[in-house]
Amino acid sequence: MAIQKHLKKNSSVKVSITGTSSDGKGVGKTDDGLTVFVANGAVGDILRAHIIKVKKNFAVGKIEEILIPSPSRIPVDCVNFPKCGGCVFRHISYSAELEIKSQAVLDAVTRIGGLKVEGYKKSSDAGPKTDAFTHSWCKELGGESYASGSIIRPIVGAETINSYRNKAQMPIGRDNDGEPLIGYYASHSHRIVDCKNCLLQPEIFDSVSETVKEFIKDTDQEIYDEKTRTGVLRHLYIRRGEAFGEIMVCLVINKHKLKSEKLLVDRIRRNIPQVKTIAVNLNDEDTNVILGPKTRVLWGEDTITDVLCGLKIILSPASFYQVNRKQAEKLYQIAAEYAKLDKDKILLDLYCGTGTIGLTMAKMCKKLIGAEIVHEAVENAKRNAKINGIDNAEFIEGDARFALEQLINRGIHPDVIILDPPRKGCSEDAINIIVKMSPERIVYVSCDPATLARDLKIFETRGFAAREITPVDLFPRTAHVETVVLLTHKKPNSYINRSRGA
Repeated sequence: MAIQKHLKKNSSVKVSITGTSSDGKGVGKTDDGLTVFVANGAVGDILRAHIIKVKKNFAVGKIEEILIPSPSRIPVDCVNFPKCGGCVFRHISYSAELEIKSQAVLDAVTRIGGLKVEGYKKSSDAGPKTDAFTHSWCKELGGESYASGSIIRPIVGAETINSYRNKAQMPIGRDNDGEPLIGYYASHSHRIVDCKNCLLQPEIFDSVSETVKEFIKDTDQEIYDEKTRTGVLRHLYIRRGEAFGEIMVCLVINKHKLKSEKLLVDRIRRNIPQVKTIAVNLNDEDTNVILGPKTRVLWGEDTITDVLCGLKIILSPASFYQVNRKQAEKLYQIAAEYAKLDKDKILLDLYCGTGTIGLTMAKMCKKLIGAEIVHEAVENAKRNAKINGIDNAEFIEGDARFALEQLINRGIHPDVIILDPPRKGCSEDAINIIVKMSPERIVYVSCDPATLARDLKIFETRGFAAREITPVDLFPRTAHVETVVLLTHKKPNSYINRSRGA
């Protein structure tokens, strides 16, 4: 029987929350067994929900009253929650959040990826070397013991869950009184919430935001309107190099020039002495992509510098760089353990960005080859190699398929391939070429469990099995989770230590 016959919009129902959706909503059941999604619901809650949407197989509600609170509920510590769409888990304990993220990875790789895992034991230790999901029998592979299916390690939690973000991309708008707004979009909307004192980012970002607001008011800057595609100011983009405290401020604009650019520079330099770069980025496209292709420096250097895993890293506005430096170092350490490099091996780092993952392993291998489609990021990667004295690295500008085909044409067969694709995952064409290269190991770093699981299923059909999986929480209080996966060939003898022509 269709759900519409039982629930109506604007009705009020009792809901018991039993799970969590991929975007962080509570998933519950009514007394009649009907499914209701409730924002800010927590597993264990019994609540009364106001129904705001009814679909064929589910309904969506918002909390009217919490009748019995979940044991994992905690007092909310942020004035912007839940109006801002950034965080989804500020109402539950961090340990409960980690359980949700672990379950999300498990559900994806089993339901979408078809992996068979068993024997999971919950562990309060967030380290990667504790109890695991394990298959019931193992084979020996190169001196290591692997499950014939997969081992899933407990999630690597963060020591610090606040002020960890080194980057902010904030839309600019105006409120109903015409005052400038700089903040984040409310969930599932383009309505800007003015987010002062965001707990995920350093306090200095508020100083930058307030300075830019005052500049907008004093110079009557035009703000971009998505509907009419008119106006100038679109986003405020801030980066921080944590190691040295350097700040980059970049305004994304719809035209080549701002009014009173010198005044902007003077205000920012006076109020934020840590600033090293002030720039504008041109984006005149009708798109949700924040940065355009051209950046013009108004003052200072064109990059800032951070330190990651002991390496100096040069960052430009377009450079991909993990937003949580401390957790990224843990993730890269796990990736290096999975790669198991030595001085005879060639490492290929696909989707390499500024080269960070590969460069942290460059001194462990014979040769590092990175591939990245963004020109500016490739140039940063080359500079990063140079300033760190790494002379065994090469970087190819182009997409994954172009880079792979170029290496095959050159007769280069990497021993280890690291994949760190965007959220959409790898193309099937790229996976087919990777399999054709027959590497000893593939290390897959993913920011989306669903596309990861889809790709693991494709690799499985091509002869490569996911041997070990470790979730890593780079984004505390949000719904996002990173995952590192080791894949090897199901038939170990398929890997041949051949001449590689590098």
